[in-house]
Amino acid sequence: MSEHPPTVLVVEDEPDLADLYAAWLGDDYRVRTAYGGNEALEQIDADVDAILLDRRMPGLSGDEVLMEIRERGIDCRVAMVTAVEPDFDILEMGFDDYLVKPVTKEALRETVEGLLRRGGYDAGVQELFALTSKRAVLEAEKNASELAENAEYQELPERIEELRESLDQTMSEVDEHDEFVKLFQEFDD
Repeated sequence: MSEHPPTVLVVEDEPDLADLYAAWLGDDYRVRTAYGGNEALEQIDADVDAILLDRRMPGLSGDEVLMEIRERGIDCRVAMVTAVEPDFDILEMGFDDYLVKPVTKEALRETVEGLLRRGGYDAGVQELFALTSKRAVLEAEKNASELAENAEYQELPERIEELRESLDQTMSEVDEHDEFVKLFQEFDD
């Protein structure tokens, strides 16, 4: 990381909410704010480290913005922060984390910290985090029969296990880092 704080782009069509998120993050990060999808695409460049992206916006939706980010090959972590209840379509989406509104200041800040930490890991570890996040979100929102009936979801645990096995050594380093971070967070409390 450079000497500058990381840059977070907040994309939210409700200006008061976007500004609130920016205020919550402004002490620790350089924050850019976009009040819509097209404005977000204008502001995304190589300096953006993490994006908090609303899904349901007039004009260009968060889903479309996400697809464009990935098509451009922009290497940043993305969390969907949205009132849209997650459905199985999220399994195909290229985001790293998913927060359902309303969100707390603590949840938002923890999400950004997690996104930035993941940005330092290799692609396999990032994929593992994204898949486990999607599984957790779906398990929290769907009942057992809905999960059992979805073929894509049924493949998820196997894919996660395959990734875990192939990343075994890397994950032990990640776990050690996370335990180290947690230890220091306990002292901060």
